Amino acid sequence: MEYNLKFGKGKMNLIIDNNNIIGVLTPNKIEVGLTGTDEVKRAMKNPIGSERLKNIVNPGEKIVIITSDITRPMPSKIVIPIVIAELNDIGIKDSDIVIVFALGSHRSQTEDEKKYLLGEDIYNRIKCVDSNEAEYIHLGITAYNTPVDICSVVVNADRRICLGNIEYHYFAGYSGGAKAIMPGVSTRAAIQSNHSRMVEENAKAGNIKTNPVRIDIDEIGKFVKIDFIVNVVLDSNKEIIKAVAGHYIEAHREGCKFLDDFYKIKIQEKADIVITTPGGYPKDINLYQAQKALDNAKHAVKDGGIIILVASCIEGLGEKTFENWMLNTKKSEDMIVEIKNNFQLGGHKAAAIAMILQHSKIFLVSELEYDFVKNIFMEPFNNVQDAYNQALSEKGDTAKVILMPVGGSTLPY
Repeated sequence: MEYNLKFGKGKMNLIIDNNNIIGVLTPNKIEVGLTGTDEVKRAMKNPIGSERLKNIVNPGEKIVIITSDITRPMPSKIVIPIVIAELNDIGIKDSDIVIVFALGSHRSQTEDEKKYLLGEDIYNRIKCVDSNEAEYIHLGITAYNTPVDICSVVVNADRRICLGNIEYHYFAGYSGGAKAIMPGVSTRAAIQSNHSRMVEENAKAGNIKTNPVRIDIDEIGKFVKIDFIVNVVLDSNKEIIKAVAGHYIEAHREGCKFLDDFYKIKIQEKADIVITTPGGYPKDINLYQAQKALDNAKHAVKDGGIIILVASCIEGLGEKTFENWMLNTKKSEDMIVEIKNNFQLGGHKAAAIAMILQHSKIFLVSELEYDFVKNIFMEPFNNVQDAYNQALSEKGDTAKVILMPVGGSTLPY
C-alpha cells in the first residue's frame, strides 16, 4: 500500500506491505451538528454548570476577555465578536472591555498580529493588550507550592472570561479551561513551578483526574475567579466542530470528552515501528512544534521500538533554550536529571524527548543536516522510505507498524 504523508508544504510517499500494518490512526467518525459561528452561538445560549453570560455580568463592570496568542490555533476572530455582542446587548460598553492575549512565556506580539487574530472591526473597537508578567499581583500559593502571580489587568477586572481551544497537551493533559490563566497570564517563575511537575508519571496527554499539572492549573480558580469560559474543538482544517461555554471546569470537561470521542484512538497492541507526522507546514516548521506528534507516538510504540518522525524542521529546532539543551548535553538522559533539578521552559521539551529516547529509537526524516540530527540523539534521514526500510531491517520483516498521519492530534491508548 502507498501512503502520502504531509511534509513541509509538500508530501512524501511511503510504500508498506499490508501484512505489516496493524493500524492507521485517523480521527474517529463522529456526528457533528452545528459548526463555526453557529456552534459557538449555540454553546453561549446553553452554558454548562453556569448561568448565561448576560446573567452574570452587569453594566458598568470592567470585563477582561483572555484569549490565546499567535502561537495557538484558537479562532479568536470568530468567538470574540459573539461574546462581545452578548455583552453589548445587556449594556456593557466597548470601553469597559479589554482583550488580553495570554502570552505565557511567549514573545510579545506585533500590532499586525493582534489585528490578524481579532479581525479589523474588533481590533479597532476594543482595547487589546498582551499580558505583562512584569505587572502582576501575588495572590498566594497553591497546594503544589506554585506562586499565584497573575497579570494585574486580569486581577483588577470585575469579570474574567477565558477563551481557548481544547486539544491534547503532552503533560497538562488537555489545553483549554483555566490554562488561559495558568500559564496564560502568569509570571515565568509561576509557570516554571507548575510545569516542573511534567516529569511525574501522571503528567501526560489525555489524563486530567490525577494529573498534577492540571490539578495545579485548576486550583488557580480559587484565587482569581473565572466567571465564564468559551472553549472550542477544531478539526484538522481548523474549523470549529464543537464549542462549550460556562463553568471553567464543568464546561471544559465536556469539551475534553468530545475531544476524546474524536481524537482518542484505541489500539489493540503496540507496534515495533510507529511512523508519525505533525501534518506538514506550519506544524512541522521546527522540532519544537513537531515534538507534539512525537510525544503522542510514544503511546503506540513497544519498548525497544522505533518512532519515525516525518517533519521538515526547515527552521531548525525553533526555540533558544530548547536548542541549548538539545545541543549542549552529552547524554540524552542527562536532560531528565537536569529538568528535575533545574526546570527551564524550553528545556522541558528537550527533557520530554529524552524520556522517549529511554524507551525507543527516534528516526528523524527532515531537512536538517545529518550531523546536526546525530548531535540531538536521533538517526537522520531525508526520505521516509529509507527510514522505514532501515527500521524494518532492524526490527525484522514481520515487524508490526502503526501509521499516524495526523500525529499532533491523535492520541493512541
